[in-house]
Amino acid sequence: MLWQGRRQSSNVEDVRRSGGKGLAVGGGIGSVIFVVAYLLLGGDPAALMDTMQQQSQVSAPSNVEGEAPRDELSQFVGVVLADTEDAWNELFRKMGKQYEEPKLVLFADQTRSGCGFAGAASGPFYCPADSRVYIDLSFYRTLQERFGAPGDFAQAYVIAHEVGHHVQNLLGISDQVQAARGRVSEAEYNKLSVRLELQADFFAGIWAHYADRAKRVVEPGDIEEALRAASAIGDDKLQRQTQGRVVPDSFTHGSSEQRVRWFRKGYETGDLRQGDTFTAREL
Repeated sequence: MLWQGRRQSSNVEDVRRSGGKGLAVGGGIGSVIFVVAYLLLGGDPAALMDTMQQQSQVSAPSNVEGEAPRDELSQFVGVVLADTEDAWNELFRKMGKQYEEPKLVLFADQTRSGCGFAGAASGPFYCPADSRVYIDLSFYRTLQERFGAPGDFAQAYVIAHEVGHHVQNLLGISDQVQAARGRVSEAEYNKLSVRLELQADFFAGIWAHYADRAKRVVEPGDIEEALRAASAIGDDKLQRQTQGRVVPDSFTHGSSEQRVRWFRKGYETGDLRQGDTFTAREL
């Protein structure tokens, strides 16, 4: 991906060197193992964060302050976030709407968010309560070493997917899904969660379409890197690795094939009208 020398977003907040600022209390290796097992076996990150927040009795800060990114990887994150801002500002303008740019928080080990406690094992996530994307950059090493999905465009896909959740929040889609919690069975809610996640993959593909067509930053092999990352974190592949069997009713993010399909659809069409995963007959 051609990214050096391009605009970095001013919305990146780097709290890795804050000397504990914004960190939650508690934790430890036992908690990390629990988080990993919970998430990979289909647990809901939002529910987990709420529970851990209650247990640790820490409240989320109203805002996060951090330094501007300094190292190369965090600067890369800033460029990718800037590209998502350019893409979604333009797309929202065409819809007659105003895009509200999210913040992206870089943290190390653990932090507090508007959604509760977050640790490195939680992976990158978006918190609608404070409109922030949270990333511990060590996740990219995990993506490469454990999931076999190296490359800068694979890393960019992760950011674009989380920003996709921000777009869903702005459009009211996330609220509609959340409103169904408690009114439908767990299996039915999981299906809604899958559709929500696949749409975020589609939105990531929309970003890739924009980055390729408008900025000519996509190099040979970049799209394959993103597709490899999408495939690596499919529910079926993760369940097979962690429990030796696949339980489709417990899927919360979609299968590898589905995640690849919806990212590719967004990338190839660049058409938001084709990303309604909630009415699609086939995922």
